[in-house]
Amino acid sequence: MRRTGDHAVVLGAGVAGLLAARVLTETYERVTVLDRDLLPDTAEPRRGVPQGRHAHNLLPSGAAVIGELFPGLLDELEAGGTPVVRDLAEIRFCPGGHLLRLQGRFAGPPLYQPSRPHLEGRLRARVRELPGVRVLDRCEVTGLAATPRRDRVTGVRTARGGGEILGADLVVDATGRGGRTPAWLAELGWAGPPEERLAVDVLYATRHLRLPPDAPALKVVGFGARPDRPTGFVLFAQEGDRWVLTAFGYGAHHPPTDPEGMLAFVGTVAPPDVFAAIRAAEPLDDVVTHRFPANIRRRYDRMRQFPAGLLVVGDAVCSSNPAYALGMSVAALQAGALRDTLARGDRNLARRFFRAAAVPTGRAWQAAVGADLRLPSVPEPRPLPARLVGAYVERALTAAEHDPVVAERFLRVAALLDPFPRLLRPPTVVRVLRGARVPAAAATAPGAPVVPVGR
Repeated sequence: MRRTGDHAVVLGAGVAGLLAARVLTETYERVTVLDRDLLPDTAEPRRGVPQGRHAHNLLPSGAAVIGELFPGLLDELEAGGTPVVRDLAEIRFCPGGHLLRLQGRFAGPPLYQPSRPHLEGRLRARVRELPGVRVLDRCEVTGLAATPRRDRVTGVRTARGGGEILGADLVVDATGRGGRTPAWLAELGWAGPPEERLAVDVLYATRHLRLPPDAPALKVVGFGARPDRPTGFVLFAQEGDRWVLTAFGYGAHHPPTDPEGMLAFVGTVAPPDVFAAIRAAEPLDDVVTHRFPANIRRRYDRMRQFPAGLLVVGDAVCSSNPAYALGMSVAALQAGALRDTLARGDRNLARRFFRAAAVPTGRAWQAAVGADLRLPSVPEPRPLPARLVGAYVERALTAAEHDPVVAERFLRVAALLDPFPRLLRPPTVVRVLRGARVPAAAATAPGAPVVPVGR
């Protein structure tokens, strides 16, 4: 790939920033990554990633991109104890109150389950080894530097030395949900991006466990909120023979934050065998919480004008409900879009990148917002298209309780491997309409017998 500039600066050393930095090494002589945190040498949570202690998943779509950018990294994760899911029988997934009938091997790349700190630590170590890369921590960025006409960003202002300017041909904002690019654009006289927002008011409560030896032979358990019960939980295997348990609830249904209350809360959602394992597990830490007020998407792809020399990635573009575990994978897919965009040069880079990144970002947004809008507890208007899509998804999930073909096709859409229209192909529609007439499985409710999901 040809060189397009001398120096690129990435703001934020999270997953999105590290992946962007890796891509930029192919087209810029030097890449500097700045972060206001003290970056640890080991895989541990840090202040700048408050959601990092909670459940995360690296979906097959995101893992495939990371494997391309960092050859051998996925094998290293697996060798280091990261659970990898290749058999659908290792997943018990119940979105919207529908326990999917999953069987056989997943058609495509597997699902990787490193904890967020573990994945970020491995990525950070790999990026530090790249030629021409500097990673500077404890560096606060206070604004953007620009040309006198303010039509091009020329670097960033930092808190170092009373306002040091670090020059750059390209600045990439990967500072997360609280990214300040809209405010910085206003300071330069530019209009901010249109913003889409869906209020959900979700609270997450998490702790890590060591399950007993007789726990169910699963690696992924996810029971989502449903219309009559806006609560849910996930239980994911992680490295170090640990499991992460995250309970969540919307609005007036937030989970308790004390250990006993959280356990009782999970008991109202979990199937009996899984709850028995959770109740018998060894707690490894205290309960931590994270509040998520709203899904937010900043539509940089809809801006008619945008200054040259500036891009935005990751949660700074789109921050969706963490219950759907899409964030890290969307960041990886955006990095893939950046790589493809830079391969065609830097002319109109921002416009081309934002449009390319809008494809995977839009899929994730539609998945998260569509699922949230199916919950009456989310007090937002439902446009007719959303109601029609929601009704079809409800029928598809009902069919997926009995039909493993529909179940896997839905799972591929949820994992961002396939676009939603794949569920609208005639063969799938026929299976959905036929399967939706079968009585719903009684096992979707806690306390009922569990429908087998293996072969």
